[in-house]
Amino acid sequence: MRNYDLVMTHKLDADDFFIHCVQRHCAERGLNFFLIEPLWAEQFLLKLRSRDVRARALLNLHSEHHQPEDVFHQIVNLAFEQGTQVIDPPDVARAAFDKARLHPRLIQAGLQLPHTLIVERERIESFEFSATELEHLGSPFVVKPAMGYGKHGVILNATGPADLRRCASEWSDTHYLVQRLITPRTLGNDPAYFRVFHAFGSIWTCWWNYFTDCYRIVTESEMESFHLAPLHQISSRLAEISGMRFFSTEVAITDAGDYILIDYVNDQCHMLAQSANPRIGVPNAVVAAIAERLVAGAQGLIQNAASRT
Repeated sequence: MRNYDLVMTHKLDADDFFIHCVQRHCAERGLNFFLIEPLWAEQFLLKLRSRDVRARALLNLHSEHHQPEDVFHQIVNLAFEQGTQVIDPPDVARAAFDKARLHPRLIQAGLQLPHTLIVERERIESFEFSATELEHLGSPFVVKPAMGYGKHGVILNATGPADLRRCASEWSDTHYLVQRLITPRTLGNDPAYFRVFHAFGSIWTCWWNYFTDCYRIVTESEMESFHLAPLHQISSRLAEISGMRFFSTEVAITDAGDYILIDYVNDQCHMLAQSANPRIGVPNAVVAAIAERLVAGAQGLIQNAASRT
């Protein structure tokens, strides 16, 4: 049997900087590493089934939660069943990734979310909004699949049930969220819209311009002068509620000063670095720091598992 300390599912060549950072930190900590990219995925799954390979920890950067036939989905689930420390465990990740399932838990925890209707797929063809629902949603409003990602199927200018049906035709799902469109206030020269990354208790906060997809690190002086500490508190609360070790979240601050969760828990964060794509990439310093924290976290999981055996 070939034993690996850390394996990582991954699909995007553009994330080479992140991959290299993970490899380097594994080497520095004496951990052997294997990248399960698409070329090797089917073979790795076969070897995993025959128990010719074993992974102590698996960092999941690519699997389709909503597609059981997806090879990466199968790898992640089988590895977990065989005792691999998966970041994050499949049941935990799927529960957090499904916005329809997570939404009521966040409401119960007192976090601020847009006014939302959750519509089952079976109701879509005959669904009609009441006058009260439309009043609470405003116009236009947002429609998104419960288990969508990367803006797929998201409609930002919805006005009626036809847009809900259009969303369902673009992305097949069991539930869809219909939400009030949140407009962030302006802080300095930027819309007050943020992406917050969380990895094993460490937090990185970035301005994220939802018009341009451009990232910029929030500085310590900005954190203080704009009183942005609640962003860290929200991220920590999400980790506590969801049980997720690695995720990002999107938060907007309104003119009223409310911190509204827009996209709750983004699993399998896209670690495209700005050096690879200056327009939409995550700042290199953030990517590098996250890679280091993930490797350290994986090593901790491996050591904890070993101490229990």
